[in-house]
Parts: sequence; C-alpha cells; structure tokens
Amino acid sequence: MLVPGNSVGGLLPVHSASMALPHKGALGAVIMASAVVFLDGTVVNIALPRIGAELPSVTIGVLEGQVYVVAGYMAALAAFLLPAGALGDQFGRRRVYLVGLAAFGTVSLLCGIAPSLDLLVVARVAQGIAGALLVPGSLAILTALYEGPMRVRAFGIWATVTSFVAIVGPPLGGVLVETVGWRSIFLLNVPLVLVAIVLTRRSIPELPASVEAGRFDWAGSLAATVAVGGLTFGSIRGQETHWSQPSALAALAVGAIAMLAFPLLMARRRDPLVPLELFRNRTFAAVNLATLLVYGPLFLVLYLQSLFLQNALGYSPLGAAISVVPQGICLVLLSARAGTLANRYGTRRFLVGGPLLMAGGALLWLRVAPGSSPWLARIDDPGSLAPSAGFLVDVLPAVLLFAIGISIYVVPLTTTLMGSIPVHRAGLGSGINNALSRVGQPLLSAIAFIVLSERFYASMASRVPGLDPADTALRASIQPLNPAGPGADPVVAAAARLASTDAFHAAVIAAAVLLFLGAIVSARWVAGSRPIKAIGAG
Repeated sequence: MLVPGNSVGGLLPVHSASMALPHKGALGAVIMASAVVFLDGTVVNIALPRIGAELPSVTIGVLEGQVYVVAGYMAALAAFLLPAGALGDQFGRRRVYLVGLAAFGTVSLLCGIAPSLDLLVVARVAQGIAGALLVPGSLAILTALYEGPMRVRAFGIWATVTSFVAIVGPPLGGVLVETVGWRSIFLLNVPLVLVAIVLTRRSIPELPASVEAGRFDWAGSLAATVAVGGLTFGSIRGQETHWSQPSALAALAVGAIAMLAFPLLMARRRDPLVPLELFRNRTFAAVNLATLLVYGPLFLVLYLQSLFLQNALGYSPLGAAISVVPQGICLVLLSARAGTLANRYGTRRFLVGGPLLMAGGALLWLRVAPGSSPWLARIDDPGSLAPSAGFLVDVLPAVLLFAIGISIYVVPLTTTLMGSIPVHRAGLGSGINNALSRVGQPLLSAIAFIVLSERFYASMASRVPGLDPADTALRASIQPLNPAGPGADPVVAAAARLASTDAFHAAVIAAAVLLFLGAIVSARWVAGSRPIKAIGAG
C-alpha cells in the first residue's frame, strides 16, 4: 500500500499493517520514559499536602513552595522543549535521549532525598529540563523507526499507554503516599529509568544528526527559552499572587519581548532554531494552532475538575481520583483504534470531532448542581468504593464524553503533525508542538483565574446582602474552589460553596469556546489528511 511518506510530498511503500510491529524494544524504551515524565506531571499533586507538612523551608513559604514544586516542573519542561528538540536533530536523537534519561533518573533521586522544600523546588526545575530532553525525542525516534501504518500503530500504542499513565497517576499517587510515603513517587522513577536506559542502548540504533544541520542556534534557543519560560512563569506567578508582585509582570514583559523578537531573529539567522519555512506548510501551522486551543482547555478542565469535586461537592480525595479512571479506560480502548480509523478515513474528521466532543463534555458540567451527592470513597472502607448516585448521574456523563473526545484526538493529531514535516525536522517539530501544548495551560489558567474570581465574588455578593466583593480581607480569606476557613461566618461559607459552582461553570464555558475554536481551525486549514489507499486504487 501507499502511505504519506516521511519526506515532504513523497509516498513510501510500507509493509502491511497486519504484520508484527518491529522495534518492540525501542518502543518499550520510549513508552517507559514518556510514562515516567507524564506521571511526574500529575502524581505530585496528590503528595503536596504531605510535602508541605514534612519538609522544612528556608527562603520560601510552604504554599509558595508547593506551587513551585508543580509549576516549576511544568514551566521548565515547556521552556526547554524547543531547544531540546533541536539538540536531538543536531547531535543525534539516541545520544540526546540517553543524556535525558540519565539526567532524569539522577534528579529524581535528588527529589526523593531532598532535605528541604527549597532544594526540592530546585530539583523539580532540573527534572523539568531533563524531561524536556525526552518528550520531543520520543516522537522523533518513533518517526524515524516506523513508516506509514506501522508508524500509526506505534503512535497509537505510545499514546494509549502514556495517556493512561497520566490519567491514573492521581489514584496511584494516593496509594503510594498513603502506604509508602511521598518520597516514593520520585524514587520509583530511578529503576524505571534504568530499565529504559538498557532498552535504549540495546534496541535503538544511533539516529544520525540532520545532514542539513549547521551550527546550533544558541541565540534562538535562548530567545525561545526566555519567551516560553517568561510567559509561563509570569502567568503562574501572577495567578498565584493575584498580579500583586512586579516579578510576575516583569517576567511576562520579558517573555512577550522575546516572543516578538523570536521570528525576527529566526529570519536573520543562518541556521535558525525554527526555520520559518516550516510554518509555510498550512497543515503544520494549523495543527500547532489547534494544539494551543485544545490542550489549554484540556489541562484546565482536568485541573479544575479535581478542585471542584473535592472542595465544592465534598468528594473525598480518593473519590475524586477514581472519578478520572473512566478517562483512562477510554484512552486505552479508543486511542489506537482511532489511529487506525484515521489512517483509513483521514485525520481531519477526528481533529474536528474530538474537540467538539470535548466541548460537549465540558458543557455537561453545567448540569452538576451544588447538591449533587459526593463520592466519599476511602481506602479503609470497601463499602464506600461504590460510586454515589451523584457521580453516576451528574459527573460520569461529562467525564465520559470529554474522555471520548480526548481519545479520538491524540493519535490523529500526532500522526498529522509528524506527517507534515520531514524526518530530519521531526524532533524540532515535536518540540514546537509540545511547547505549545504546555504553554497554553498556564496562560489559560491565568485568564481562567480572572474569570473564576469575578464570577465567584459576584455570585457571593448576590447571595449575602451587604457583602463587598472587592474587600481585600474577604478575597484573602475565601477563594474560589476552596473551602472557607474554620472561623468564617456560616452564611458566608455556604455562599462560597454555591459560588464555587457558579465559578466552575463559567470556566467550563470558556473552555468549551476554545475547544470549539480548535475544531474550526482543523476543519478550515488542516490539509493532507486523505485516507490511505492501496496501490492501484482509484
């Protein structure tokens, strides 16, 4: 059969998709490394209370440190994805991948033995940088090793396993933290990384640097890092401090200046980090814009969902964690199948349908009322593991429809992206896409915080006569999607719980709008997504 080739505009003959998938050791190494990186991006949230209670801090507050443990990792990961992808293309993907594995395992060990919150934050930032060496390299290695339907199958298996790990991370983290301790979530990475290193050395051949590569663009790398890192840190820091500290605004300003300067710099460099001609490909440009519009709301809904279930509806942590398991099940059952169907019928309909289903799932949260019965699951009470009526009737439909949308979107997106660029640019193209998928989360979170706050305090004012929604003391003591303190007026506390539901509803409406725009972008501008035809087909 003929499939879209891995050189621009070409077609390559490949073996039948029914044949056994080759390079299984290499696929295993890529999956294991990707799973560890994604797991660290989700499971740490469960451990934050224990980390804050057990680790002393020297220069930062406990809450501030807890924020940096998560935000520092994600910001570093996003900021270094572009340079990391280019390094793989420049110096060889296997070599850079092995360096990333060794660094990630070493820093994970440092996280696990950190004696203070300050040092844990530093180690988490370093862990994000190490993770950046692995994420674009994973897709680049698969793109170089597989072609046509085999590549689609490999992407499907990779997406299924890693997505499932990311979804089930919270309940797994809860079990580890309760039974072993929070340090185990970092120390567990070490043996997994060692196995991945062995598989990489044995199964992945040295994938040479690009034959067109020139000198590495350190100026472009610095500009990209400052742009993504400045915008990400500035958004997160501004969100956490309610835009009261100059450092957040300064970071945003520096990031914005670097972002504006970046294309000008790329046009002048002899060997640019991001060749501007990549974006002359309409499909590549459209897929990256759609990624920004879809993945920001994706991460936002999943993050706010946990807060809403626990703090507004009264779910137990385990109940809220188990509530996302249906999403993992959908990903396992549907991701690879969606890739196969996209290979047969074309990817565009999945790139449009996935975000539309996700938008529908987000809007189904509008049905969930403050009185919906919570799921009070506890690990020491087997009877409590039965789901509540509120979960089955109110929450599950929204979770399932959103999950189906994710499941049919991931593999077609990856296939379309990697098929729109030549193989020697695969690492760079993957890095661009991964950076956009992650930078959308903190930027949208900052916007969502403004929407949430305005809706939350306006709702409270409408329920409590005489309440001033602009009162700084009120805003400091009672915040959206968080329970009121023990000394709060019962009337105000009850109003805050109802207002949190209103605020969450406002956020999911905003997320649905962006998901709808992502679908429009794919429908209008994604090209080259025709189904594969056999030789001789008319």
